[in-house]
Amino acid sequence: MSLAIYRRHSPDCQFYGRARRDSRSQKCQCAIWVQGSLGSQYLRRTLDLTAWSAAQELVRGWEASGEIGVVQTEIPEIPEAVDRFFEDIKARGLSEATISKQGVLLRKQFLPWCKSRGFRSLKQLNVDEITQFRATWADGPLSKSKKQERLKGFFHFCVVREWMRTNPVHGIKAIKVPPSQTLPFDEDEVAKILDACDRYPIKGVYASENRTRMKALTLLLRYSGLRIRDAVTCERARMVDGKLFLYQAKTGTPVYCPLPPTVVEALQALKSVNEKYFFWTGNGNPKSAVADAQRSFRKLFKLAAVVGHPHMFRDTFAVELLKRGVSLETVSMLLGHASIKVTEKHYKPWVKTLQDKLEAEAMKGWPTVPGRPAKTRVARPESRSARAKRL
Repeated sequence: MSLAIYRRHSPDCQFYGRARRDSRSQKCQCAIWVQGSLGSQYLRRTLDLTAWSAAQELVRGWEASGEIGVVQTEIPEIPEAVDRFFEDIKARGLSEATISKQGVLLRKQFLPWCKSRGFRSLKQLNVDEITQFRATWADGPLSKSKKQERLKGFFHFCVVREWMRTNPVHGIKAIKVPPSQTLPFDEDEVAKILDACDRYPIKGVYASENRTRMKALTLLLRYSGLRIRDAVTCERARMVDGKLFLYQAKTGTPVYCPLPPTVVEALQALKSVNEKYFFWTGNGNPKSAVADAQRSFRKLFKLAAVVGHPHMFRDTFAVELLKRGVSLETVSMLLGHASIKVTEKHYKPWVKTLQDKLEAEAMKGWPTVPGRPAKTRVARPESRSARAKRL
C-alpha cells in the first residue's frame, strides 16, 4: 500500500462533508493528512501542512528514501563523497600524517577497487562488499585494524549526511591484533649505538657532520622520548635552560623535559643548517626528512650490530623511568599520551611497583625450606574495647 494524502476539513469549513479528493476542496486552509504504509510501517496522521504542493513533495521524498520521516537528499557518487570527506578533515585541522594515511586507504586503494568492481553509488556498498575489499589488504594485523577504523570514519561521515542508511563497517568484526610486548634497548645496546656514531660514514650532504648529527639525534631520542618526526623537526626555540618543551597541556600548562648536559652539549655543537631547526633544513616535506633519518638509523644499527628501530628509543625512555619507580601518570604526561590507558596498554608490564608486588605474591606459593621454621603470625595485643566485650 502506498501513501495517500488528503485534506481533513474542520466542521466550520465550507467544504466539510465533501469528498477527500474533491478539487474544489483544495482551496481551503484545513490540515493535510497522510494515510498508508511504506515498507513495514503504517501511519495515519497530520502532516502539519496546508499547502497541497508542499505535502506532495514531502511524501514523495519519503517514498524515494524508503523511510517515513526521511527526505531523499542528493547523494553524491563515491569519488565525490571521498573528495568531500577530505575537504572536511582538512577543515578540521587534522595533521598531514593523518590525511596522508587516509589518502593511501581511500584514494589509492578504495577508489581503484570500486572502479574495478563497477561501483559508483554508495548504495552498492554493503557489508559483504566491504568485507571483500578488506580481504585485499596485505598489511599486518595492527595496520589492518587501523585501516578498518579509518574506513569506518569515512562511512560514518556518509551516514551523518544521510547518503547511506547504515555504516557497513559496523557489520564487520574487529581484526584480532596479537599482543606485542614493548622491547626497549638495554644499556649495552645504547652504548653500541653511540659508539657506532663515531664510525658512521662521512659521505653525503653533511659529510663530516654526519657523525655529530647522528649522535645528537640518538641522544635526543633516548632522553626526551620524542617520536622520530618530532625529533627531526625539533625547533631550537624549544630548548630553554637545558629543558626541552614537549607540548602544551590541556590545562594550558607547558610540559618540559630536562635533558642531561651531554645531550644539551651535543645539540649545541651542531652546525647551523637552519637557524630555526636542529636537524631539518626547513625545506620540502617533513615526511621526506623523516624517511632520510630512518634510512640513516638502519645504517647505524647495522654498523652497531643491533637489531631495532628508532621508536625503541621512546620505549627505552619510558621503561627506564618506570623501572626506577616513576609513576605511570608522570610517564604518560612526558610521552604526551591522550590518556593514561594508552600508557598502561604499552608499558604496564614495566611498572616497578606492580612487578615487585607480583613477585612478592608469587613467592608466597614457595614451599617451606627444610630445617627453616615457617613464619608464624604474631598476635596483636588485645584492645580495651575488645577485652570489655569479651568480659
